[in-house]
Amino acid sequence: MTAVAVMGLGEAGRIYARDLAEAGYRVRGFDPYVRLDGGSTTQVPTAREAVAAADLVISLVGAAAAEQVARQALPHCAEHAVYADLNTGSPGLKRTLAGLAEAAGVAFTDVAVLAPVGRRGARTPLMASGGAAERFAVLVRAAGVPVQAVPGGPGAAAGRKLLRSVFMKGLAAVLLECDRAAAAAGEREWLRAQVVGELSGDAGQLVDRLIDGSRVHAARRIHEVDDAVDYLTELGQPAWVMAATRRWLASLAEN
Repeated sequence: MTAVAVMGLGEAGRIYARDLAEAGYRVRGFDPYVRLDGGSTTQVPTAREAVAAADLVISLVGAAAAEQVARQALPHCAEHAVYADLNTGSPGLKRTLAGLAEAAGVAFTDVAVLAPVGRRGARTPLMASGGAAERFAVLVRAAGVPVQAVPGGPGAAAGRKLLRSVFMKGLAAVLLECDRAAAAAGEREWLRAQVVGELSGDAGQLVDRLIDGSRVHAARRIHEVDDAVDYLTELGQPAWVMAATRRWLASLAEN
């Protein structure tokens, strides 16, 4: 039976601990700030106890605490263990953690979680990089965890996730700005239908049109953006994304 230590028992940590235990893994959890009530995960009071006999250590403590927890756990990991950092952090942080793992003689993989864990639990798509990426994929296969191993060393998976975050979080900001302005103008349903219509078509063609069209027509589009900013101001709504859009178009128009 594969032994797993889950470091951090917040929402994602609890879900992974639960799903792995239900899939037949022996799971120990560590989190000094969270208490589990029952369930199939054995919660222990120290990081050392959690990782001592683990074949796989999963860190889900948050980027701010990732290095501190790694320093607590790595010296006590078994020689054959894989240390998988699933926290959303920078490529630089992941490389630092990989260095700590190497110094401790422990295999390391940088793992990016590509969707909210609450939706699909342990079946959430993952991307892994670093020397132990393939070993990690093998260890979690029995639980149906989808893992794509990518080249590039520790930090490569984290970098790809952050590039995706530029799109996803940026898209969310655009939609928030549109939604508030449309609500203020009494046109929320109409604008939502426009957005859904655009996104429901040929996505590849839309991406090409937005990028290539902005480069070709940057100077002309600046004026439309200025008018849009003026209208949002008239509505009493923020135009933060549109202001950034103008900066992008102005930089393209200069080249």
